[in-house]
Amino acid sequence: MNKIKYLIVCFMVLLSCTKDNDDDIEQNLESYTLSKPIETGAVIACAASEKDTGDVLTFFYPEEGATNIRFYEIENELQDHEDYSNYKRIFIKSEPFFNGHLRKFTQASSSKEKWVIITFELDNEIKISNPIRIKHQTRPTVWTDEVTINQATPSMPVFSWQDNAAGDNAIYFQVISDAQNNLLSGTYTYESMFQYYNTNNVVLNVTTQLPPPSLISGNDYNFTLMDVSLDNWVNLVIIKSFTSQ
Repeated sequence: MNKIKYLIVCFMVLLSCTKDNDDDIEQNLESYTLSKPIETGAVIACAASEKDTGDVLTFFYPEEGATNIRFYEIENELQDHEDYSNYKRIFIKSEPFFNGHLRKFTQASSSKEKWVIITFELDNEIKISNPIRIKHQTRPTVWTDEVTINQATPSMPVFSWQDNAAGDNAIYFQVISDAQNNLLSGTYTYESMFQYYNTNNVVLNVTTQLPPPSLISGNDYNFTLMDVSLDNWVNLVIIKSFTSQ
């Protein structure tokens, strides 16, 4: 009987150790990266503060076939954001954005700023975003509709906006969507101008349907712009509805 009790205790200890190790793999980004090959900077992601609630919205582009999407964050903003051992997994679910072409994580506003990283698995690799600096307290995102739309060329409007209006700009992300919020084109430029659908100044493209649908005269569409900093924080969001001419 004592021998049986001893075996049971040993089994429980072993089970506990195994669970601790599993938890570490689940919650620590550095440990997770040991399980498969990794590709850094491979997840397109950024974050902004919501205009009404101040909640933090972390956006990312899930490539086709992406699985096991994860959200990691540093508990203390003063910790080394390049050290993956400082990142702990947060078990929250992402939601569709632009009807699923992009996705977003939503976190309630708090007094704490931090760094976050988004990962997913694709082609038997762990894809990892660059660190995203959450600055909702010190630099809340500005929301506006101030954009100039020139429709001199039918179905190919030119959108232009004030360059570096909020300061600290690194790149611009622009989306053209229809009235049902379906993404028609998603592009990045360094210039404060984009023409639908002219990719001469586009430096990164997340448009899946190429070429994208032609704009139909008389139909309503939306223009969305994100002014993104070098640390992937969105300084400025522009949203403007327009009718194609």
